[in-house]
Amino acid sequence: MNTLAAAAGHLGLGAVFAVIFAEQCGLPVPGFLILVGAGAGSVAGGPTGESVVAIAVAACVLADLGWYAAGKHFGSRLLKGMCRLSLEPDSCVSNTEHIFERLGTGCLLIAKFVPGLGAVATAMSGVIRVRLLVFLAFDFLGSLIWAGIAVLLLGRVFHAAIAEVIVEVAQLGRTGLLLIAAALAGYFGLKLWRRQQFFRELRMSRITVEELQRLIADGANPSIIDARPRASQIREGMIPGAIAFEALADGLDPMLPTSEVVVYCACPNEASAARVAKQIIGKGFKRVRPLEGGIHAWQSAGYDVVGGQ
Repeated sequence: MNTLAAAAGHLGLGAVFAVIFAEQCGLPVPGFLILVGAGAGSVAGGPTGESVVAIAVAACVLADLGWYAAGKHFGSRLLKGMCRLSLEPDSCVSNTEHIFERLGTGCLLIAKFVPGLGAVATAMSGVIRVRLLVFLAFDFLGSLIWAGIAVLLLGRVFHAAIAEVIVEVAQLGRTGLLLIAAALAGYFGLKLWRRQQFFRELRMSRITVEELQRLIADGANPSIIDARPRASQIREGMIPGAIAFEALADGLDPMLPTSEVVVYCACPNEASAARVAKQIIGKGFKRVRPLEGGIHAWQSAGYDVVGGQ
């Protein structure tokens, strides 16, 4: 227990704030585990659990306000950029929008528990212009639940086991530190490998917005499918003539298997569009391609959209 008390003494409230703020800004830092350790340290004479929770919530809300403001200013393009850099690209943009559709702002209560969702969900709140006071209320409560479970529940309940682990690591000395470093390196290595595997699975030929516009102008009548959630279609509009993929619940009967099919989304590397394209190819369609750059590339080229707010 003396070793745990010493470790808790080194991990002051300033360090807790810095680690949690960095994690909420998007850096790959194990903030939750740090909070569990700080909670265990509070039993051994370190900063009180309540003060650790308070400083962690402050760090969360401050970082989340930054994401909220950025989302409000830059819109969904910010989400695309965030997910392009994320270690969890398969849990970005479209998944976040689907969660928002089902739970609304209430998803902020659980966002910090889901890998890859926390920062994206707070930025999404700005993109869809959730009222600031509503955002702050849900974000504060979600941060309080997250930090409270780590510090006041897990940290205190398992403080004895955590103390034993710290003692073992301390006895191993430099070897223990190397083992911890190896474990962290292995964790991030696995995440990077899964990221590469994810994008490798989505490799397929793309069509540019200029090529799509030429097909439309030449009267080729390509079938255009919008793979985004309904909320995005309403907010940003759709390419003229596009069909919402969710509207094809009864199958792909409106489209001919021999026709040119173009699928678009607003995801990094056209991830959602590529997934939908693979589903359509599995139904026997041959000429299916995601739209390179998605809806944002279409808009940046100056082409019209239907609807939008």
